[in-house]
Formats: sequence, structure tokens, C-alpha cells
Amino acid sequence: MRFLTQVFTVTALTLRTLPQRAGSSVVAVIGVTGVVIVFVAVLSIAEGFRAALTGAGSPDTAIVMRGGSDSELSSGITLATTRIVKDAPGVQRGDGGAVASAELFVVVDVPKRSTGSPANVPLRGVEPAAFTVRDEIRIVEGRAFRPGTNEIIVGRSAANQFAGIDLGSTQRWGESAWEVVGIFEADGTIAESEIWCDARVLQPAYRRGDTFQSVYAKLDSAGDFDSFKDALTTDPRLDVMVEREDVYYLGQSEAITGIITGIGTVIALLMGIGAVFGGINTMYTAVAARTREIATLRALGFGGLPVVISVMVESVALCVAGGVIGGFLAYVGFNGYQTATINWQTFSQVAFAFAVTPALLVQGIVWAVVMGFLGGLFPAVRAARLPVATALREL
Repeated sequence: MRFLTQVFTVTALTLRTLPQRAGSSVVAVIGVTGVVIVFVAVLSIAEGFRAALTGAGSPDTAIVMRGGSDSELSSGITLATTRIVKDAPGVQRGDGGAVASAELFVVVDVPKRSTGSPANVPLRGVEPAAFTVRDEIRIVEGRAFRPGTNEIIVGRSAANQFAGIDLGSTQRWGESAWEVVGIFEADGTIAESEIWCDARVLQPAYRRGDTFQSVYAKLDSAGDFDSFKDALTTDPRLDVMVEREDVYYLGQSEAITGIITGIGTVIALLMGIGAVFGGINTMYTAVAARTREIATLRALGFGGLPVVISVMVESVALCVAGGVIGGFLAYVGFNGYQTATINWQTFSQVAFAFAVTPALLVQGIVWAVVMGFLGGLFPAVRAARLPVATALREL
């Protein structure tokens, strides 16, 4: 009890005297705030990119591509193959037949609104069942394209990020002119980065004959995936790979999120080292300003460990304050910020929003605590080892 009383008394005294060291304390808080802002902001890019891709996937939807393909762009399957896929066991059936869409994926040049530089935007040819397979798709402006026509609909994120694809505009890609007749939303997922049209119209525009690149099939349930996959991969007529849609998009996100997370961690580490040295300097200054006070407490019988704890509490408290402020500013400044980056799997642009998640904010505060601990450790030890007689004579 005596030890706890000493810890409480010394810590309370330390915190009450913080206004006397306001200048150096504010500098330490600002340093940590900057580190946390950068840390959270950079990692929110990876979180937003991951959310855009993984949010599009559903465990009861399967994607079928040519065997050995790592993305739709490198795949190619025949019309006969798509028919076999649609007849496979486990595929959901509706009034119009199998709930499956054979699709074509090409990349078109569209200028960015911000810079005017060309960007690779996905142009996806779909079949009517695509709107049932991806039930998150909603037309929010205009209307859906009419099958058999050179009409296109544009994802909301793509329309915001790229120029020349506004409602009513016309673009020429391949051997055809295309008119934008609708804008759709898809809960912020990767589909919103795409432009959709009728696959049968896209084929001749890019001289693809009757070939496709993938089939998206809605299954009766997620549990039917294994039987569906086995039926196709063991069919001697086929050379295909079958994946759950959510697993496929998770794999698509791993490369870019890994790069961004790695870069963000390195930047935060380097800035954090600077912040730790700043914290050490601040706490040494605080210890120097309290030399007589600490020596008096020691002379009155207070132990060295309560002094260490009090200095550590001050350091961590300052850094936590910086972490909270930094997390708040990062959330206000970056959460929901719209941008686009390239998906290296398909070499096409993905429009997405930064996502400052609660988990990221917690990571930012944890990083602030680590900086506070490291920044206060050596000054705290020095304060505890301060010779009492010498300290009482110091000015």
C-alpha cells in the first residue's frame, strides 16, 4: 500500500506540474501527432483498396477462368466451355435459366479528371444474368444498357475519377462508339471502378469472336462450391480453374496492400525514431526542471521506482494525447477520400476510398504508446538514479 501511495502521489504531482513545461510538452505532442497522421493515412490506403476488392466477393458465387490464369485479363474460354459451366451442378436456376454470366474483360484509355493523363479503365462485357449474380449493383442515374446495343453503364467511382464518361457522353473504343446511358453503384466495391456493356456487342468491337474470359456463377449455396468445382475440374473436355469470388478478389488485393502496408510501416518507423528522440529530449528537460523536486521527494523517503513510473506516465500521456489528436485529424482529413490506383494483376485502375478504420486508429494509439515508453525510459532511469545530495545543490 505504501508503494502504491507513493506512485499515486508522485504521478499526480508530475501531471499537475505539466503546465510549467508546456512548451516542450507541446513539441512532443506535435511530433507524435505527425507520426500517427502519416501512419494512419498511409495504411488507410491499403485498407480502402482491400475493402474495395474483398467487399465485391461472395462465398456463394464462383468465378471460372482458363486453367493457369492469374486474372481475367490473362484468361480465355470458349463459348462451349461457358455452356458446360452453366450446366454444372450447384448453379442456381431462375426463370431465364442458369444464374451465370459469361464475361469479357478489356482495358480502355480514359483520362483522369485530376491530371488529364490517360488511365487504364476496365470495360466489362456481361450477360443479362450479371445483374442477378451481383445483386449489389444498383442503377442510380439513367438506366441499364439495352442488350444488343452500343450502350454502356459506368460505376459511380469510375465516373467520379475519370473524365469523358459522364451520363449522356460518347466514347470510341475498339471499333465502336459507346454511349453512357446509366450510372451504377455497388456499395463502393471494385465493380464501381468498371464500365459495363453487353458482352455480345463487345466481342466484335475487339475481334474476340465468340470467346469470353470468365464465367461468374451464382450457386444455390456456398456449400455447393466443392461439388461445382469438382464437376468442372474433372471434366476431360475442360481446362479451367474455379475459385470462390471472395477468395479471388482477396488474392487480387494482396500484392498492392502488402506494398502499401510495408511502405507505410517503414515511413512510420523512421518518423517514430525521430519522435522518440524528441520525446527523450523533452523528458530529459522535464527531469532537469524537476531536479530539486525529485531530490526532495527522495529525501522524504520516496523510492526510485515511483519516480520512474511518474516520468514514464508523463511521457506516455503526452504521446497518447498526440496519438488521439493524430488519429482524429487522420480520420477527418482522409477517411472517405476518393482516389484510384493500378491493380497490378489486371493492369487496370481501381477507384476506391481511403478507409480509416477503428483498428487503424487503435494501431496508431498503440504506436504512440510505444514511442512514449521508449521516449521516457532513459530520462526516467536518470531521474531515479539522481544523487539526492547533489540534486539538492543544483539550481
